[in-house]
Parts: sequence; C-alpha cells; structure tokens
Amino acid sequence: MKKLLKKSSGFTLIELMIVVAIIGILAAIAIPNFLSYQCKAKQSEAKTNLGNIRTLQETYFTEYDTYGADTGDIKFSVQGDSRYTYLIASTSFGSGYRATAVTNLDRDATNDAWRINSSNDLVNGTNDCI
Repeated sequence: MKKLLKKSSGFTLIELMIVVAIIGILAAIAIPNFLSYQCKAKQSEAKTNLGNIRTLQETYFTEYDTYGADTGDIKFSVQGDSRYTYLIASTSFGSGYRATAVTNLDRDATNDAWRINSSNDLVNGTNDCI
C-alpha cells in the first residue's frame, strides 16, 4: 500500500498556483498590446477614407477649379458601416479644403480625430489609442 501512495503522481497546489500566476502575468502584458493593435487597425478606416476624399477633391478641382464644399459635391460615400463621421470644410473661395474624421473608439471621454487638408497633410489631432 505504501508503494502505491508513493508512486501516485499529480500536481501540488503550489505548482498549480505558480502556473496560474505565470498565465496572469502573460495576460497582463498581452492584453494592453492587443487593445493597442486593435485600436490602430480601426484607425486605418479613417486614413483610407480621408485618402479617398483627397483623391475625390483633386478630381473635383481639375473639373471645376475649386474644391468641393461637402461630401455631396465630391460624391463621397462610405461603403458599409462606418465608425467615423466625415466632414469637409472648404476654405475661402474654394482655394483649399480640410476634411475631418471623428469618432470615439473606446467609449471614453476622448474622441479620435483625423484631418487632411489640400496640402495633403494627414494629422491625428486627438489620438484615442493612447
């Protein structure tokens, strides 16, 4: 009987607690990185659509010698569901424009705001992924 008890193997409570602690440490490192990558992936929508707006504005400018004043002028529409709201403002006399994409990616008090202008400057005014 004593031989059977000595041969039985398994995990002790201490060993299981160590494994759980290691998994917890790895999760504490991995989850923030995952959330950051997820947020940056969502921001690619704004960058892509602002690039499309820039292309449409340049096309509109070659035809009418002025930039479009809103998304309807340049016939910009978003395909599918969009996280961002897109606005266009033309400068005085249609000599330039500024397009803006705004949303709240993680439902906190900070909005994610991207903008592009007629000089092709793409700027993240407020970054919600920090």
